[in-house]
Amino acid sequence: MPRERILVVDDEEDILELVRFNLVKEGYQVTGALSGEEALRKARSEPFDLIVLDLMLPGIDGLEVTKKLKAHEKVRHIPIVMLTAKGEEADIVTGLELGADDYITKPFSPRVMIARVRAALRRRAANPEDDSAVVRIHELEIHPGRRISILF
Repeated sequence: MPRERILVVDDEEDILELVRFNLVKEGYQVTGALSGEEALRKARSEPFDLIVLDLMLPGIDGLEVTKKLKAHEKVRHIPIVMLTAKGEEADIVTGLELGADDYITKPFSPRVMIARVRAALRRRAANPEDDSAVVRIHELEIHPGRRISILF
């Protein structure tokens, strides 16, 4: 049974509880956040394997949260699944281009959401990009998870 840790970010408590219930039922450890600021604090202070993120949040919105997470070396490797009511093509493209690994529109099927979470976790496990394992020697960077070396 999976024991991955997932951060769910949504300002609507009913949605947050629905997502949490379904993920816990599948064996995941779930932590919730009701705002973008709270999500950033938690993501930077606790280890998570995946983030389920709403876009329309009070204060810092989900797109800005994604930008900040992807710019932060410690957490940029965490997959993000956007779960939002914003379903226009431009919204989806923007979310994916900012670094989201998947995009689910509301209303959503809990079974589809679980399948997409599993898929994102499988992709991460098959292709780890945790930059904390990067070895730097003078002008050489070795990324073991990516199986690449970069010479500057």
